[in-house]
Amino acid sequence: MFGYRPDGHRTPNIEPIVRITPYLMPTRVDSMVFLQHEVDFEALTRYIASQTAKGEKITYMQIIVAAFVRAVSQHPEVNRYIMNKQFFSRNNCTVSFTMLKDPRDADLGETVVKIKFDPTDTLYDVRDRMVDVIESNRGEENKNFVDKLASGVLAVPGLATLIVGLVKLLDRYGLCPGALLDSLPFHTSMFITNNASIGLHHVNHHIYNFGSTSLFFGMGTVLKKAVVEKGVTRMKRYLPIGITADERVTSGAHFARFFTTMNRCLNDPALLETPPEQVFFDPKCEYHVPKVGEKKAGSRKD
Repeated sequence: MFGYRPDGHRTPNIEPIVRITPYLMPTRVDSMVFLQHEVDFEALTRYIASQTAKGEKITYMQIIVAAFVRAVSQHPEVNRYIMNKQFFSRNNCTVSFTMLKDPRDADLGETVVKIKFDPTDTLYDVRDRMVDVIESNRGEENKNFVDKLASGVLAVPGLATLIVGLVKLLDRYGLCPGALLDSLPFHTSMFITNNASIGLHHVNHHIYNFGSTSLFFGMGTVLKKAVVEKGVTRMKRYLPIGITADERVTSGAHFARFFTTMNRCLNDPALLETPPEQVFFDPKCEYHVPKVGEKKAGSRKD
């Protein structure tokens, strides 16, 4: 309300042609655009193998998330969202995804987690944050806030409709408590799904009207394509990613620069091993998140 939300601030100086788009396309479903990207799977595999030889365990999904965090640190314009036809800049960089409670037993079900990142995070920082959250949510007995909330509201007939409607209303006017927004996975910079982990093709997933998600990445199983290299034709492997974006949040030029930075990092993941030389923020939206080791050290009592 009054230009402030717990998860962001009203974005100033939006170009009129961009600012009018929420009036022309009121919902995210109206404004979805679909992109297809293919990452050089062989280059990623060689990089992961080299990291394994050094004793560092890195996954494909961690590299993609780290490239996203790095691109946000350079192009904060893409880390915006539309709420009640107004533009807001996030005061965080978060990624949400669904994970299996036990990867060896799908019958134990799934949960959705959201992770906060710092714009200075390296690939190793991103890896540590993801591993920390995943491990804390493994097992049927470990239920996070979203699990407990969903179970509670569904226990009473009709309560889910009432609660969801109330949250939507409060969210629209910036009155949702910050603690609630921190926990809800749909209020996130980017949602990602790893279909490759369950043997499915990549998808262009919808972005939810509920919440504030502006980007959705869908990883899929590896594709093989014929390419010509040095005059020789061979089959090359690519990791496909379906990307769905809310085109209203910024101009096409900003999106182009954002994805160029991501692509450069995906083609050369070694760039992610060190922090960025400089980080950029939208006005009044600077944020910092302690590293995993710092957070745990700070939580210990002497």
